[in-house]
Amino acid sequence: MTRKPARMYRKVEGQIYTRREYMGGVPNCRISQFDTGNLHVEYPVALSLGTEEAAQVRDIALEAARISAVRVMEKAALNEYHLKVRRYPHQILREHKMAMGAGADRISDGMRGAFGKPVGHAVRAEIGSELLTVYTTEAHLDDAKEALRKASHKLPCPTRVVVSRRTS
Repeated sequence: MTRKPARMYRKVEGQIYTRREYMGGVPNCRISQFDTGNLHVEYPVALSLGTEEAAQVRDIALEAARISAVRVMEKAALNEYHLKVRRYPHQILREHKMAMGAGADRISDGMRGAFGKPVGHAVRAEIGSELLTVYTTEAHLDDAKEALRKASHKLPCPTRVVVSRRTS
């Protein structure tokens, strides 16, 4: 089956569904790295990508946003950044797979037993939740803003970049 569009899973509705030990056949989380860049330096500037609406963000979208931001930062800042994915996708998404096409009415049972099978993961993000954070130097502040702007295009909800500076 093909992957359904993000609009089908974007709304936060119903109870949270996270207990993997009671489910069979849950696919793996698609986020490959939660920390990238130079992890051993403390940077003076932190830029975070926060959500402006409550939404569910699939792990695939979060990974696409991470890759997009890392590509921009690697070209611009070389190794003077640390990108962190701030939220783990605990929510398990379910789908009631239905046969489509001619003759499908004789195969499927309609909505009988329509609980659904696990098909993926999502982050339940509230308003203001920080999804990605880039730590960098003052010299690469504009590059980090551009990286987070490009990453925001991969996410299904409106976002905002929040800049904070460490005072020491």
